[in-house]
Amino acid sequence: MKFQNINTFLLVLAGISVTGLIFLGYSSTSLRYKEKRFCLNPDGKVVPVTPWLSPIVWEGTFDPLLIDSIYRQQNITIATTVFALGKYTQFLKDFLESAEQNYFVGFRVHYYLFTDQPEQVPEVKLGEERQLTVLKVPSSNRWQEITLRRMEKLEKLIESRLVNEADYVFSLDVDTKFYGRWGAESLGRLIGVIHPGYYQTAREQFPYERRPESQAFIPYAEGDYYYGGAVIGGLVKDVYEAAKTCREQLDIDAAKSIEAAWQEESHLNKYFLYNKPSKVLSPEYLWQDFKPHTNEVKIIRFSQVIKNYAAVRPNP
Repeated sequence: MKFQNINTFLLVLAGISVTGLIFLGYSSTSLRYKEKRFCLNPDGKVVPVTPWLSPIVWEGTFDPLLIDSIYRQQNITIATTVFALGKYTQFLKDFLESAEQNYFVGFRVHYYLFTDQPEQVPEVKLGEERQLTVLKVPSSNRWQEITLRRMEKLEKLIESRLVNEADYVFSLDVDTKFYGRWGAESLGRLIGVIHPGYYQTAREQFPYERRPESQAFIPYAEGDYYYGGAVIGGLVKDVYEAAKTCREQLDIDAAKSIEAAWQEESHLNKYFLYNKPSKVLSPEYLWQDFKPHTNEVKIIRFSQVIKNYAAVRPNP
């Protein structure tokens, strides 16, 4: 009996030791990422998971055929909101045509297009079970105002329609183009995308809102990644909470005549700091056409096109 007790004690001790080593290993990794939050290891390999253990989606981290087949069985609808006001309607044709070739191919997709010029919406042939709804909105003489009000429009659309019409929703910038597959690997409860300009940057250099008087304020000692405002997605109810919260914070700032450094993107980063995304998309899902290709970004799936801002924006 004494011998069995000793064996039991040793097994328990070994279990505790292994658990402790795993915890210490994860803690040291978390601390390292708290300081740097890089998306790459020192050897140049991509980091496939966040410190809170959510996946970071890179090429090679998923089986496209398998994951698409799993989600197709669920008979889901993916709503996709796009804002094209003023001269930004010129980007619609490339956006929609490239989306039809690459974006959730084989899934039910419903585009909701907000525009002040419905007559400028191009005719684009959509695939089976894919549709486009045009929603007229007022014009604005400030691009910042257009950006600031997107969360409000998204919130109201979810309340009035999407809660009954869709399972997932993505809100995407229109001055973009799809260059590669974007499929079910991007689905999850709450989705953010790492900004392509800051995925190798220490968080102290992130362009967060640094003024304490703003609701979007993030201190220099805090922050995970810098997320791009051109993409937000997830389950309808979770995106609704994100949009609602950001809109409320935007309204509080507006009442104090404060405009965050990067408008809704600043507030989105603040939201993600305290409401961690369940899945993070790598810069493959938000690149910039003017940026050269890099070794770690094996494929560019979605990218912001080159443009003359002075020519397309209503104000500087």
